[in-house]
Amino acid sequence: MRFIHTADWHLGRLFHGVHLTEDQRYALLQLVDLVRETKPDAVLVAGDIYDRAIPPPEAVELLDEVLCKIVLEAKVPVVLIAGNHDSPHRLNFGSRLLKDNRLYVTGQMTAAIRPVTFADAFGEVRVYPVPYAEPATVREALGDGAGPCVCHDSAMREVCGRIRAGHEGGRSIMVGHAFVMGGAECESERPLSVGGAGTVAAGHFAGFDYVALGHLHAPQTIWNGERREASNDGSTPTPVESDRGASLVSRSIATQVRYSGSLLKYSFDEADQAKGVYVVEMDGDGRCAVESIHLTPKRDVRRVSGTMADLLAGDGDGKSRDDYVEVTILDDGPVIDPVGRLRQVYPNVMQIKRPERAGGPVAADRIDVRGKTAVELFSSFFKHVRGDELSADQEVALRGVVDELARKEREALITA
Repeated sequence: MRFIHTADWHLGRLFHGVHLTEDQRYALLQLVDLVRETKPDAVLVAGDIYDRAIPPPEAVELLDEVLCKIVLEAKVPVVLIAGNHDSPHRLNFGSRLLKDNRLYVTGQMTAAIRPVTFADAFGEVRVYPVPYAEPATVREALGDGAGPCVCHDSAMREVCGRIRAGHEGGRSIMVGHAFVMGGAECESERPLSVGGAGTVAAGHFAGFDYVALGHLHAPQTIWNGERREASNDGSTPTPVESDRGASLVSRSIATQVRYSGSLLKYSFDEADQAKGVYVVEMDGDGRCAVESIHLTPKRDVRRVSGTMADLLAGDGDGKSRDDYVEVTILDDGPVIDPVGRLRQVYPNVMQIKRPERAGGPVAADRIDVRGKTAVELFSSFFKHVRGDELSADQEVALRGVVDELARKEREALITA
Protein backbone atom coordinates (compact mmCIF):
# COMPACT_ATOMS: atom_id res chain seq x y z
CA MET A 1 0.00 0.00 0.00
CA ARG A 2 1.18 3.50 -0.82
CA PHE A 3 -0.10 6.51 1.14
CA ILE A 4 0.75 10.16 1.76
CA HIS A 5 1.04 11.45 5.33
CA THR A 6 0.47 15.16 5.90
CA ALA A 7 -0.77 17.28 8.80
CA ASP A 8 -1.08 20.73 10.35
CA TRP A 9 -2.27 22.73 7.36
CA HIS A 10 -3.66 25.48 9.64
CA LEU A 11 -5.80 26.99 6.90
CA GLY A 12 -6.72 30.57 7.73
CA ARG A 13 -3.46 31.21 9.58
CA LEU A 14 -2.18 34.73 10.17
CA PHE A 15 1.58 35.26 10.24
CA HIS A 16 2.47 38.52 11.97
CA GLY A 17 -0.83 39.94 10.73
CA VAL A 18 -0.51 38.63 7.14
CA HIS A 19 -3.10 36.19 5.75
CA LEU A 20 -1.36 33.04 4.46
CA THR A 21 -4.19 31.64 2.33
CA GLU A 22 -2.37 32.40 -0.92
CA ASP A 23 0.81 30.74 0.38
CA GLN A 24 -1.14 27.72 1.62
CA ARG A 25 -2.90 27.27 -1.73
CA TYR A 26 0.47 27.40 -3.49
CA ALA A 27 1.77 24.53 -1.32
CA LEU A 28 -1.42 22.48 -1.41
CA LEU A 29 -1.57 22.55 -5.20
CA GLN A 30 1.89 20.95 -5.13
CA LEU A 31 0.39 18.25 -2.91
CA VAL A 32 -2.38 17.75 -5.48
CA ASP A 33 0.26 17.37 -8.22
CA LEU A 34 2.11 14.85 -6.05
CA VAL A 35 -1.09 12.84 -5.60
CA ARG A 36 -1.61 12.74 -9.36
CA GLU A 37 2.01 11.72 -9.92
CA THR A 38 2.39 9.04 -7.24
CA LYS A 39 -1.19 7.70 -7.36
CA PRO A 40 -1.35 6.71 -3.67
CA ASP A 41 -4.02 4.46 -2.22
CA ALA A 42 -4.89 7.16 0.32
CA VAL A 43 -3.97 10.57 1.70
CA LEU A 44 -3.87 10.78 5.52
CA VAL A 45 -4.32 14.25 7.07
CA ALA A 46 -3.49 14.15 10.79
CA GLY A 47 -5.37 17.12 12.19
CA ASP A 48 -5.23 20.90 12.55
CA ILE A 49 -6.88 21.32 9.18
CA TYR A 50 -7.89 24.84 10.15
CA ASP A 51 -6.05 27.28 12.38
CA ARG A 52 -9.05 28.05 14.55
CA ALA A 53 -12.45 26.62 15.42
CA ILE A 54 -14.33 29.13 13.22
CA PRO A 55 -12.15 29.50 10.11
CA PRO A 56 -12.50 32.42 7.67
CA PRO A 57 -14.51 31.76 4.47
CA GLU A 58 -11.43 31.74 2.23
CA ALA A 59 -9.93 28.91 4.33
CA VAL A 60 -13.09 26.81 3.93
CA GLU A 61 -13.11 27.49 0.19
CA LEU A 62 -9.47 26.42 -0.10
CA LEU A 63 -10.11 23.16 1.75
CA ASP A 64 -13.10 22.46 -0.50
CA GLU A 65 -11.01 23.12 -3.62
CA VAL A 66 -8.12 20.88 -2.55
CA LEU A 67 -10.27 17.96 -1.39
CA CYS A 68 -12.32 18.08 -4.59
CA LYS A 69 -9.14 17.91 -6.66
CA ILE A 70 -7.83 14.91 -4.68
CA VAL A 71 -11.02 12.93 -4.04
CA LEU A 72 -13.24 13.73 -7.04
CA GLU A 73 -10.73 14.48 -9.79
CA ALA A 74 -7.75 12.29 -8.86
CA LYS A 75 -10.04 9.60 -7.37
CA VAL A 76 -7.81 9.16 -4.29
CA PRO A 77 -9.51 8.68 -0.90
CA VAL A 78 -8.67 10.98 2.00
CA VAL A 79 -8.73 10.13 5.72
CA LEU A 80 -8.88 13.35 7.72
CA ILE A 81 -9.14 13.95 11.47
CA ALA A 82 -9.64 16.97 13.72
CA GLY A 83 -6.72 18.47 15.64
CA ASN A 84 -6.70 20.68 18.70
CA HIS A 85 -7.17 23.81 16.55
CA ASP A 86 -10.26 22.42 14.79
CA SER A 87 -13.88 22.41 15.91
CA PRO A 88 -14.76 18.69 16.13
CA HIS A 89 -18.48 19.26 15.51
CA ARG A 90 -18.03 21.64 12.58
CA LEU A 91 -15.42 19.44 10.92
CA ASN A 92 -17.60 16.37 11.45
CA PHE A 93 -20.58 17.88 9.62
CA GLY A 94 -21.62 15.78 6.63
CA SER A 95 -19.09 13.04 7.35
CA ARG A 96 -21.62 10.22 6.77
CA LEU A 97 -22.46 11.66 3.36
CA LEU A 98 -18.84 12.37 2.42
CA LYS A 99 -17.66 8.81 3.01
CA ASP A 100 -19.72 7.68 0.00
CA ASN A 101 -17.20 9.64 -2.09
CA ARG A 102 -14.29 8.17 -0.06
CA LEU A 103 -13.66 11.32 1.97
CA TYR A 104 -13.44 9.95 5.51
CA VAL A 105 -13.71 12.75 8.07
CA THR A 106 -13.51 12.07 11.82
CA GLY A 107 -14.07 15.15 13.93
CA GLN A 108 -15.35 13.66 17.18
CA MET A 109 -14.14 10.87 19.42
CA THR A 110 -16.56 7.94 19.54
CA ALA A 111 -16.80 4.81 21.68
CA ALA A 112 -16.19 2.55 18.68
CA ILE A 113 -13.20 3.66 16.62
CA ARG A 114 -14.06 2.09 13.29
CA PRO A 115 -11.26 1.69 10.78
CA VAL A 116 -11.25 2.68 7.14
CA THR A 117 -10.23 -0.48 5.31
CA PHE A 118 -8.05 -0.50 2.20
CA ALA A 119 -6.71 -3.43 0.22
CA ASP A 120 -3.63 -4.11 -1.88
CA ALA A 121 -2.04 -7.20 -3.42
CA PHE A 122 -1.14 -8.52 0.05
CA GLY A 123 -4.55 -8.10 1.67
CA GLU A 124 -6.29 -5.57 3.86
CA VAL A 125 -4.85 -2.55 5.67
CA ARG A 126 -6.95 -0.94 8.39
CA VAL A 127 -6.56 2.79 9.06
CA TYR A 128 -7.77 3.92 12.48
CA PRO A 129 -8.65 7.65 12.65
CA VAL A 130 -8.24 9.03 16.19
CA PRO A 131 -9.07 12.76 16.44
CA TYR A 132 -7.59 14.98 19.12
CA ALA A 133 -9.54 14.81 22.35
CA GLU A 134 -9.15 16.10 25.87
CA PRO A 135 -9.13 13.39 28.57
CA ALA A 136 -12.63 14.44 29.65
CA THR A 137 -13.87 14.04 26.07
CA VAL A 138 -12.36 10.55 25.90
CA ARG A 139 -14.04 9.58 29.19
CA GLU A 140 -17.40 10.79 27.91
CA ALA A 141 -17.02 9.06 24.54
CA LEU A 142 -15.84 5.70 25.87
CA GLY A 143 -18.45 5.56 28.63
CA ASP A 144 -18.51 3.61 31.87
CA GLY A 145 -16.14 0.94 30.62
CA ALA A 146 -13.29 3.42 30.16
CA GLY A 147 -10.24 3.23 32.36
CA PRO A 148 -8.91 6.19 34.39
CA CYS A 149 -8.53 8.83 31.62
CA VAL A 150 -7.18 11.51 33.94
CA CYS A 151 -4.56 12.92 31.54
CA HIS A 152 -3.64 12.82 27.86
CA ASP A 153 -1.33 9.87 28.43
CA SER A 154 -3.89 7.66 30.16
CA ALA A 155 -6.55 8.69 27.62
CA MET A 156 -4.33 7.65 24.70
CA ARG A 157 -3.48 4.39 26.45
CA GLU A 158 -7.19 3.63 26.78
CA VAL A 159 -7.95 4.55 23.15
CA CYS A 160 -5.11 2.41 21.77
CA GLY A 161 -6.15 -0.46 24.03
CA ARG A 162 -9.69 -0.29 22.64
CA ILE A 163 -8.37 -0.41 19.09
CA ARG A 164 -6.11 -3.37 19.83
CA ALA A 165 -8.96 -5.27 21.46
CA GLY A 166 -11.17 -4.89 18.39
CA HIS A 167 -8.58 -5.31 15.65
CA GLU A 168 -9.22 -8.26 13.37
CA GLY A 169 -5.60 -8.95 12.46
CA GLY A 170 -3.37 -7.89 9.60
CA ARG A 171 -1.64 -4.60 8.89
CA SER A 172 -2.72 -1.40 10.61
CA ILE A 173 -2.18 2.36 10.53
CA MET A 174 -3.25 4.92 13.11
CA VAL A 175 -3.88 8.57 12.28
CA GLY A 176 -3.69 10.72 15.41
CA HIS A 177 -3.06 14.17 16.83
CA ALA A 178 -1.03 14.26 20.03
CA PHE A 179 2.22 15.40 21.66
CA VAL A 180 4.42 12.32 22.03
CA MET A 181 7.12 12.45 24.70
CA GLY A 182 10.51 13.33 23.26
CA GLY A 183 9.12 15.29 20.33
CA ALA A 184 10.73 18.61 19.30
CA GLU A 185 8.43 21.62 19.74
CA CYS A 186 8.16 24.85 17.72
CA GLU A 187 6.96 28.32 18.72
CA SER A 188 3.91 28.10 16.44
CA GLU A 189 2.20 25.20 18.22
CA ARG A 190 -0.58 25.75 20.71
CA PRO A 191 0.27 24.00 24.01
CA LEU A 192 -2.07 21.14 24.88
CA SER A 193 -1.67 21.71 28.61
CA VAL A 194 0.49 23.34 31.24
CA GLY A 195 3.87 21.69 31.77
CA GLY A 196 4.27 18.18 30.44
CA ALA A 197 0.76 16.93 31.29
CA GLY A 198 -0.25 16.97 27.62
CA THR A 199 2.33 14.43 26.45
CA VAL A 200 1.76 10.76 25.70
CA ALA A 201 4.17 7.83 25.71
CA ALA A 202 5.27 6.37 22.37
CA GLY A 203 4.83 2.88 23.79
CA HIS A 204 1.05 3.21 23.55
CA PHE A 205 1.31 2.96 19.75
CA ALA A 206 3.02 -0.43 19.75
CA GLY A 207 1.20 -2.85 17.48
CA PHE A 208 0.57 -0.44 14.61
CA ASP A 209 2.73 -0.68 11.50
CA TYR A 210 2.70 3.10 11.03
CA VAL A 211 1.41 5.97 13.18
CA ALA A 212 0.72 9.16 11.21
CA LEU A 213 0.71 12.02 13.69
CA GLY A 214 -0.04 15.70 13.68
CA HIS A 215 0.48 18.54 16.20
CA LEU A 216 4.27 19.02 16.29
CA HIS A 217 5.33 21.23 13.38
CA ALA A 218 8.86 19.88 12.91
CA PRO A 219 8.97 16.76 10.70
CA GLN A 220 10.44 14.03 12.88
CA THR A 221 10.49 10.36 13.74
CA ILE A 222 9.72 9.48 17.35
CA TRP A 223 10.06 5.72 17.05
CA ASN A 224 11.32 3.81 14.03
CA GLY A 225 12.55 0.46 12.80
CA GLU A 226 12.64 -1.85 15.83
CA ARG A 227 10.63 -5.04 15.95
CA ARG A 228 8.48 -4.68 19.05
CA GLU A 229 5.60 -6.52 20.64
CA ALA A 230 2.40 -4.64 21.38
CA SER A 231 1.48 -4.07 25.01
CA ASN A 232 -1.95 -3.35 26.47
CA ASP A 233 -0.64 -1.73 29.65
CA GLY A 234 1.16 1.12 27.89
CA SER A 235 4.61 -0.02 28.94
CA THR A 236 7.51 0.15 26.47
CA PRO A 237 7.44 -3.06 24.41
CA THR A 238 10.45 -5.32 23.92
CA PRO A 239 12.00 -6.39 20.60
CA VAL A 240 10.76 -9.76 19.32
CA GLU A 241 10.66 -11.76 16.09
CA SER A 242 8.11 -11.06 13.34
CA ASP A 243 4.77 -12.88 13.48
CA ARG A 244 2.66 -11.60 10.60
CA GLY A 245 -1.02 -12.48 10.84
CA ALA A 246 -1.33 -12.48 14.63
CA SER A 247 -3.71 -10.09 16.38
CA LEU A 248 -2.72 -6.50 17.04
CA VAL A 249 -2.37 -7.32 20.73
CA SER A 250 0.43 -9.84 20.24
CA ARG A 251 1.63 -9.16 16.70
CA SER A 252 5.28 -8.19 16.29
CA ILE A 253 5.77 -5.28 13.93
CA ALA A 254 8.22 -2.54 12.94
CA THR A 255 6.31 0.37 14.41
CA GLN A 256 7.02 3.80 12.94
CA VAL A 257 5.68 6.84 14.81
CA ARG A 258 6.18 9.96 12.71
CA TYR A 259 5.21 13.60 12.47
CA SER A 260 5.03 14.88 8.90
CA GLY A 261 5.30 18.44 10.22
CA SER A 262 3.28 21.49 9.24
CA LEU A 263 2.44 22.48 5.69
CA LEU A 264 4.43 25.74 5.96
CA LYS A 265 6.81 27.44 8.38
CA TYR A 266 4.60 29.21 10.90
CA SER A 267 7.28 30.77 13.11
CA PHE A 268 10.82 32.07 12.68
CA ASP A 269 12.27 29.29 14.81
CA GLU A 270 11.20 26.96 11.97
CA ALA A 271 13.32 28.87 9.45
CA ASP A 272 15.85 26.03 9.05
CA GLN A 273 13.24 23.28 8.65
CA ALA A 274 12.29 21.75 5.29
CA LYS A 275 8.51 21.42 5.13
CA GLY A 276 6.72 18.78 3.14
CA VAL A 277 4.91 15.45 3.31
CA TYR A 278 5.81 11.77 3.59
CA VAL A 279 5.17 9.25 0.83
CA VAL A 280 5.04 5.84 2.48
CA GLU A 281 5.26 2.40 0.85
CA MET A 282 4.04 -0.47 3.04
CA ASP A 283 4.92 -4.04 2.09
CA GLY A 284 3.00 -7.20 2.86
CA ASP A 285 4.65 -7.57 6.28
CA GLY A 286 3.82 -4.01 7.32
CA ARG A 287 7.35 -2.68 6.87
CA CYS A 288 7.30 0.93 5.71
CA ALA A 289 9.72 2.76 3.41
CA VAL A 290 9.29 6.49 3.91
CA GLU A 291 10.28 9.24 1.49
CA SER A 292 10.20 12.89 2.53
CA ILE A 293 8.92 15.16 -0.26
CA HIS A 294 9.71 18.85 0.09
CA LEU A 295 7.03 21.42 -0.80
CA THR A 296 8.41 24.68 -2.17
CA PRO A 297 6.86 27.72 -0.45
CA LYS A 298 5.66 30.74 -2.39
CA ARG A 299 7.51 32.86 0.15
CA ASP A 300 10.07 31.34 2.49
CA VAL A 301 10.39 32.21 6.19
CA ARG A 302 13.95 33.11 7.09
CA ARG A 303 16.26 35.17 9.24
CA VAL A 304 18.79 37.72 7.99
CA SER A 305 21.26 39.88 9.88
CA GLY A 306 23.74 42.64 9.20
CA THR A 307 24.35 46.35 9.53
CA MET A 308 21.77 48.65 8.00
CA ALA A 309 24.23 49.61 5.29
CA ASP A 310 24.74 45.98 4.29
CA LEU A 311 21.05 45.15 4.50
CA LEU A 312 19.99 48.14 2.40
CA ALA A 313 22.63 47.28 -0.19
CA GLY A 314 20.57 44.21 -1.08
CA ASP A 315 20.38 40.52 -0.32
CA GLY A 316 23.53 38.86 -1.57
CA ASP A 317 22.56 35.23 -0.89
CA GLY A 318 20.44 34.85 -4.01
CA LYS A 319 17.18 34.24 -2.14
CA SER A 320 13.90 35.98 -2.86
CA ARG A 321 13.43 39.44 -1.41
CA ASP A 322 9.70 38.68 -1.10
CA ASP A 323 10.33 36.11 1.64
CA TYR A 324 8.94 36.66 5.14
CA VAL A 325 12.00 37.79 7.08
CA GLU A 326 13.09 38.49 10.61
CA VAL A 327 15.94 41.01 10.55
CA THR A 328 18.62 41.34 13.20
CA ILE A 329 20.29 44.77 12.96
CA LEU A 330 23.92 44.76 14.03
CA ASP A 331 24.53 48.53 14.14
CA ASP A 332 25.88 49.83 17.45
CA GLY A 333 24.03 53.14 17.44
CA PRO A 334 20.36 54.07 17.11
CA VAL A 335 18.63 53.31 13.81
CA ILE A 336 15.93 55.64 12.47
CA ASP A 337 12.81 54.04 10.90
CA PRO A 338 14.37 50.59 10.35
CA VAL A 339 11.14 48.93 9.19
CA GLY A 340 10.29 51.58 6.62
CA ARG A 341 13.81 51.61 5.21
CA LEU A 342 14.24 47.82 5.19
CA ARG A 343 10.94 47.28 3.39
CA GLN A 344 12.46 49.00 0.39
CA VAL A 345 14.61 45.87 0.08
CA TYR A 346 12.50 43.27 1.91
CA PRO A 347 8.79 44.09 1.39
CA ASN A 348 7.75 41.40 3.89
CA VAL A 349 9.83 42.34 6.93
CA MET A 350 7.85 40.86 9.81
CA GLN A 351 10.10 41.45 12.80
CA ILE A 352 13.11 43.55 13.78
CA LYS A 353 15.58 42.45 16.45
CA ARG A 354 18.76 43.77 18.00
CA PRO A 355 21.37 41.29 19.28
CA GLU A 356 21.43 40.54 22.97
CA ARG A 357 24.68 41.59 24.59
CA ALA A 358 26.48 40.13 27.55
CA GLY A 359 25.96 42.21 30.63
CA GLY A 360 22.63 43.53 29.32
CA PRO A 361 19.69 44.58 31.51
CA VAL A 362 19.36 42.49 34.66
CA ALA A 363 17.31 43.42 37.70
CA ALA A 364 20.29 42.79 39.99
CA ASP A 365 22.29 45.43 38.09
CA ARG A 366 20.03 48.30 39.19
CA ILE A 367 22.02 51.17 40.69
CA ASP A 368 21.26 53.79 43.29
CA VAL A 369 20.71 57.00 41.31
CA ARG A 370 20.84 59.25 44.35
CA GLY A 371 23.78 61.64 44.34
CA LYS A 372 24.87 60.71 40.79
CA THR A 373 25.88 63.34 38.25
CA ALA A 374 24.29 63.39 34.79
CA VAL A 375 27.48 61.92 33.27
CA GLU A 376 27.57 59.12 35.86
CA LEU A 377 23.89 58.32 35.32
CA PHE A 378 24.22 58.15 31.55
CA SER A 379 27.41 56.08 31.81
CA SER A 380 25.62 53.57 34.05
CA PHE A 381 22.64 53.48 31.70
CA PHE A 382 24.92 52.92 28.70
CA LYS A 383 26.64 49.98 30.40
CA HIS A 384 23.30 48.59 31.60
CA VAL A 385 21.88 48.51 28.05
CA ARG A 386 24.97 47.83 25.96
CA GLY A 387 27.16 45.86 28.31
CA ASP A 388 30.12 48.16 27.44
CA GLU A 389 31.84 51.09 29.10
CA LEU A 390 31.84 54.48 27.40
CA SER A 391 34.97 55.00 25.36
CA ALA A 392 37.19 58.04 26.10
CA ASP A 393 35.87 59.86 23.01
CA GLN A 394 32.26 59.07 23.90
CA GLU A 395 32.76 60.37 27.44
CA VAL A 396 34.32 63.61 26.14
CA ALA A 397 31.38 64.07 23.77
CA LEU A 398 28.90 63.37 26.55
CA ARG A 399 30.50 65.88 28.91
CA GLY A 400 30.36 68.47 26.14
CA VAL A 401 26.64 67.93 25.69
CA VAL A 402 25.97 68.01 29.45
CA ASP A 403 28.00 71.21 29.88
CA GLU A 404 26.18 72.87 26.96
CA LEU A 405 22.78 71.97 28.40
CA ALA A 406 23.79 73.29 31.82
CA ARG A 407 24.96 76.59 30.24
CA LYS A 408 21.61 77.02 28.43
CA GLU A 409 19.70 76.32 31.63
CA ARG A 410 21.69 79.03 33.48
CA GLU A 411 21.03 81.54 30.69
CA ALA A 412 17.32 80.73 30.74
CA LEU A 413 17.16 81.32 34.49
CA ILE A 414 18.94 84.67 34.18
CA THR A 415 16.61 85.79 31.41
CA ALA A 416 13.56 84.75 33.41
